[in-house]
Amino acid sequence: MPDHAQPPRVSSGADDAVRPSASRRPVEAVLFDFHGTLAQVEEPREWVLAAAAACGVELDRVRATALADRLLTAGRAGGPLPARVPPRLAELWADRDLYPHAHRGAYTGLAETVDAGIEGFADALYERLLIPDGWVPYPDTEPVLGALREAGVKVAVVSNIGFDLRPLFAAWKLDGLVDAWALSYEVGRCKPDPGIFLRACGMLGVDPERTLMVGDTPADAGAVRAGCGVLVLPCADPGRPNGLGAVLDLALRN
Repeated sequence: MPDHAQPPRVSSGADDAVRPSASRRPVEAVLFDFHGTLAQVEEPREWVLAAAAACGVELDRVRATALADRLLTAGRAGGPLPARVPPRLAELWADRDLYPHAHRGAYTGLAETVDAGIEGFADALYERLLIPDGWVPYPDTEPVLGALREAGVKVAVVSNIGFDLRPLFAAWKLDGLVDAWALSYEVGRCKPDPGIFLRACGMLGVDPERTLMVGDTPADAGAVRAGCGVLVLPCADPGRPNGLGAVLDLALRN
């Protein structure tokens, strides 16, 4: 899950972020990060309220806000990195994007460091990640993916993640707009390792030099080492535009 986003930029070299030259080949495929690029996790207080309700507990909004603040500090999947990872969770944390059990174990373990006094709360918080209601696609996600499909540009989702994203996209009726999935726990590589980007290009059958990677963190910019162009967008709050339309300016320009 991502660190803080960087200002928008396009890169085509391994050292510096620069705009692609006019000689760069046309874009035949776009690789998208998931969290912070195509969708954002639900607002923290709503996350806490929904998880508590799943455990049969109705929280007042003041207590939910206080709990959300503590859980964000402890470490939330899709949120800021934890202030501290307890030694007992260090191995799970290191492997969280490579194995589903490690992803669940790491984030439920971090949530359990916050005493909410609600039985099953940590698991209920994690379960919100696995359902469509726990995420908010950005407003431009569907229009941008649809425009790329109409133009014949292939699309892959490339994500450091420990669970399957396909059911979410199916529920949002966006799965038909994605041609391939390079998920770290399936591929065995995590961004910024160039191997995950090369695998995505191989799945799509495209040359990396004809591919644009779109994300919101320095890990996504690792695609330059695989030969891809890169667009790094700001990570916006749920429901707010994050600049995805710039993808069309780059990918569909003549």
